[in-house]
Amino acid sequence: ALIEREIARGIPSERIIIAGFSQGGAVAYQAALRQPKPLAGLLALSTYMAMPVTPSEANAALPVMICHGSMDPMVPEQLGQRAAATLTELGYTPQYRSYPMEHMVCLEQIRDIGQWITQRLMPNA
Repeated sequence: ALIEREIARGIPSERIIIAGFSQGGAVAYQAALRQPKPLAGLLALSTYMAMPVTPSEANAALPVMICHGSMDPMVPEQLGQRAAATLTELGYTPQYRSYPMEHMVCLEQIRDIGQWITQRLMPNA
């Protein structure tokens, strides 16, 4: 419903990035991969894939960036790596980045995310 609301406001679906941290990331996987309209990307931060997903054709080539802390005590990094492996098995080429941090974000990660978003929304910048 949130995606449809943004489209109704005049934002093309191809310019919408779905992002989520921790449990929000588990929801983001489902929402983005199943979305019937093409999206600009999926950003999964310190999260996991909670259940299997059948991706929509519209997002079969969705750009995905996964970021995880190597010392995360809440969501072990292995779960982030498992999500990346699952996406690869589904035909995606997720970018995976690990950072020396716990269940949080860090400045280096924010910079990487900024570059990734810029590449998705302003590819000629």
